[in-house]
Amino acid sequence: MSLIAQVKQEIDTVLDLVDETQLDAVAPLLTKEKRIFVLGAGRSGLMARAFAMRLMHIGYTPYVIGETITPSVQAGDVLVAVSGSGNTKSIVELTEKAKQNGAEIIAVTSNANSKLSELGDGVIVVPGATKAGDGVRSIQLLSTLFDQTVHIVLDVLCLKLSRRDHTSNDQAAKEHSNME
Repeated sequence: MSLIAQVKQEIDTVLDLVDETQLDAVAPLLTKEKRIFVLGAGRSGLMARAFAMRLMHIGYTPYVIGETITPSVQAGDVLVAVSGSGNTKSIVELTEKAKQNGAEIIAVTSNANSKLSELGDGVIVVPGATKAGDGVRSIQLLSTLFDQTVHIVLDVLCLKLSRRDHTSNDQAAKEHSNME
């Protein structure tokens, strides 16, 4: 079997294990009236940033924690925190701070029994392999399988939101960068 076929099989295995009702459960927390903050470290952070970008395309107000133009997190905001292990100290500490400030938390992790999951008002478990050894085993390095499948799962969540909000592809395209 080719490496591409093996990787595709791993991705399919993880996606088959994602409980889509978890996406449906967190969707009501995400509305255009709320500010949505995303948080993650390393490649998980890149997946969170991709999610924020797609949220912007479909008419939401997202911010990336750590960027210079990101405002303070307040009561009524939502934080989407992404961590494969769900125990990354910096992510857990910032999530705790956001919760103390009154934000609702959506935890995205491979580990349903993690500290991050405990903090979540909603939890999305994406059981791809992580560098900590959580999730479906993988031939890929470190947390690659988690990162790949989180990207897809969060894109599916955006698709659900766009359908709920009746946001068309043409409307999303109008928000896409025109400075390329």
